[in-house]
Amino acid sequence: MARTKRHETNGLARIGVAIDADLLARFDAWCAANGRGNRSEAFRDLIRERLVEAEMDERVEVVAAVSLVYDHHRRELSRRLIHLQHEEGHHVVSSMHVHLDHDRCLEVIVLRARARDARAFAERLLAEKGVEHGGVFLTRRIHPAPSAGALARGHAHGGTAPHRH
Repeated sequence: MARTKRHETNGLARIGVAIDADLLARFDAWCAANGRGNRSEAFRDLIRERLVEAEMDERVEVVAAVSLVYDHHRRELSRRLIHLQHEEGHHVVSSMHVHLDHDRCLEVIVLRARARDARAFAERLLAEKGVEHGGVFLTRRIHPAPSAGALARGHAHGGTAPHRH
């Protein structure tokens, strides 16, 4: 990658970026629609998001949300998706099924797994014939899941004693 000249002031590096005018117009519209203060803030947020994703160690424990949009009329697809979730039952925490219209459904599956396992499972789901669109969102597990005993007595917030609200 070629290095460009950059100017640093108070820990901030100023760079120049060449971007297609139509793409910039779409980006500006996205910034306005999503309440981004300015282009710099939006660029930083997008860069951070991509870096967190790229730097996530494949062995780290994550919570993942896998979303799928599919045609529920597609032969056997619902059965195959359910079967895959049962195969990974030790990772599946919850799932939600939403009817979008007469033909399409949205399925959101929440997992607790290692990053590589969550991504692999998401890819298996997304590869099913009839799945039209989908994606996976991963975030590091901040606190360990509460123990069964803690759940029976109430719940815990990372390091605090189990309690009820």
